[in-house]
Amino acid sequence: MNPLSGVLGEAWQMYKAFARHLLAIAFVIYLVAAVISALFSLAGGFVGALLSSLVGIVAAYLLQATLVKAVQDIRDGRVDMSIGDTVRAATPYLAPVIGASLLAGIAISIGLVLIIVPGLILITIWAVIVPVIVLEGAGVFDAFRRSQQLVRGRGWHVFGTLVLTWIILLVVNLVLTAVFVALPHVLSSGLASVISGTLVAPFIALVVTLVYYRLSGTSADPVAPGAGYGGYGQPLPTQRGNVVRPA
Repeated sequence: MNPLSGVLGEAWQMYKAFARHLLAIAFVIYLVAAVISALFSLAGGFVGALLSSLVGIVAAYLLQATLVKAVQDIRDGRVDMSIGDTVRAATPYLAPVIGASLLAGIAISIGLVLIIVPGLILITIWAVIVPVIVLEGAGVFDAFRRSQQLVRGRGWHVFGTLVLTWIILLVVNLVLTAVFVALPHVLSSGLASVISGTLVAPFIALVVTLVYYRLSGTSADPVAPGAGYGGYGQPLPTQRGNVVRPA
């Protein structure tokens, strides 16, 4: 039985139900990062360009962590934390998220360049490292091991879900590029990138986080303390950590 069956539909339903909150989080982080980056760029020089790029990188990882926290928050069917509360709750996990994502990115890139297949395997087994860090409080290297543990035996299901998500992202980017084609190239590309990021990032976070919950809920391995459950038909932990299904 595929534990990820219907996960994209569930993600879409949550996306529609909480679009205002999720898109606001993405937009605010993108906007603040853009303003700070612009200020550094105006300063000019190599240092200004470097700081501007660094702000963009940090903002991207902060957005990942924040959206995972937001998904955890809304799984009970309501928004309990404000945008500021969600960002603050995610900030402590920023360093390990950056570290793990960079290491994964380097290894996956090498795998894709060399033979392609190893890169795809790494993408699959490390698919939930960010939720593992944010929801379980795992360290960088523990996150890799935990993600691989959760994906074990369900690799094709995870890979198929990721492929469908990538296709959705590609279609959205193509549509937005077509919408802004009449604008100058630099402006159209920038707008398409920012708007697609704002629209798609929450959906990707929903998919990845729900994949994490599905895998941890059906895993025979112990679930780490601190992982969130509940809402949208997902498993609920007993006080002893055993997984039970809601009636």
